[in-house]
Parts: sequence; structure tokens; C-alpha cells
Amino acid sequence: MNIRILLSALLLTLSAAASALSIGKAESFDWKDESLTYDVMFKWGLINKKAGSATLTLRAEPESYVTRLTAASEPWADRIYQVRDTLNGRIGRDGFRPLFYEKIANEGGERKYDVVKYRYESHPEISADCIRKVYKKNKLKIDEKRTLKTFGTTVDMLTSFYFMRHLPFEKWKDGQSETVNIFSGKQKELLKISYLGEVDLEVGDKVRRCYHISFSFTSDGKRKTSDDMEAWISTDGRRIPMRLEGKLPVGKVHCLLSGE
Repeated sequence: MNIRILLSALLLTLSAAASALSIGKAESFDWKDESLTYDVMFKWGLINKKAGSATLTLRAEPESYVTRLTAASEPWADRIYQVRDTLNGRIGRDGFRPLFYEKIANEGGERKYDVVKYRYESHPEISADCIRKVYKKNKLKIDEKRTLKTFGTTVDMLTSFYFMRHLPFEKWKDGQSETVNIFSGKQKELLKISYLGEVDLEVGDKVRRCYHISFSFTSDGKRKTSDDMEAWISTDGRRIPMRLEGKLPVGKVHCLLSGE
């Protein structure tokens, strides 16, 4: 199981350039405490089996929002590729800007630890002090520190989820796309989001009106770093991701909203 695809799809790592999402618009949102739960399904031919689950939460504090994602594979999938991941983040209410991002990953036989701490003192330049550690068989194999710098809208895996949810999709035209920077403990990548229009989506025993979108990651050199993914987001005021889909080397992964 490609955990990068699974988590990327689940988190809807989407955003837009400043022209689509102004700081003023971000400030107008007042997020409430929230918890979203997803079933991660593996589909290959006639096989359609639950491979894992994930929960994404947000807690509102006076000056910031605290976010967390926890993801775990099912016992049968553990025998193929065990996943026990936690992502933590903090977003400032002032301008709804990312302040801190942390990924604690236990994937297969590796343990990975990424940290991104943002700095905004050199406006309009955005800087981040990053740490990346990788352990294999309980031995430290990678221990790196670097500073990433860029201009324009910049997000991480958690922050992007909330930025995406107040993009004005209702004003976008079919085929419209935007690109944004995304930081990890390892590197800066580019994220492109494309709008594919409104559709009706069956969710359990209900039909929900959704925005259909696709998105892709590329390196600074424009080399694609993963397959494109698709998502369906409710058109109501909460803009909840209802379904996400990504390709695997064999089959597909579907992330389906199961609770909120």
C-alpha cells in the first residue's frame, strides 16, 4: 500500500494561489471544533475491502487552531504494509497561516519524523525551519535540517485541507486550475488543483451535491511526484470531502466519509 497516496488523498492536499484565496477571506472564517472519520477502502477488480481508517480533528483555541490526523491500517493490511501515523498542526487565526506541522509515521519497517516551523518576518518571503529523521530497524539512518523559502500561498498536509474548504468553487469554471507551494520536512513541492464541475454523488443511502476536483504534486523542476487524485466535496457551507480516490501500483484506494 502506498501510504503517500493514501494520506495525500485523505488530506485533500489542496489550496490555491493568493488570487483565489485572499488573507481577508481566510480571516472571515471561524472554524468550530470538528471531527471527521474516514474508511479507507482497497479496490482491485471484484475486491473491495476496508484497508484502514483515519480521523481528522480540529480544536479551536483563542489565537490558533490545533489540528490532528491519525491513520491506521487494518490487521489484514498490516501483514502487507503496516501504517500507524499521526500528523499534528497549528494554524494561526491571524491570516489563517500555518505555524507548525509535525508528522510521526510508522510505515512498514520505517519510522519517520518530520517537523516544519514557519517564519514570516521577511514578508513577502515565507521561510520554514525543517527537520527530517528516518529510522530503519531502530537505527537512525537520516538526520537532516534545512530551511525552505518561497513566495506566495504556502501550506502543508494539514493546513491545505482547511484552506481548500473555503475556496470559491462556485465561481470557478470547469477546467480552471491553480498552483500552490507545499512544504514537508524534506522539500518544497508544487500542488495543482483542477476543478471538474458539480456532480451528484451517492453517499450511503443519500445523494449529495458535490464539487468534483482533481489534484497533482510536482517537484520544483515540474517532475510529477505521484499519480493524480480525485475528490468530491459537498457544496454546502461545510464543504466536507465526501470521497477521495487515488491509484495504487495494483488497484485503487477510496477514502469514504464514515462519521463526523
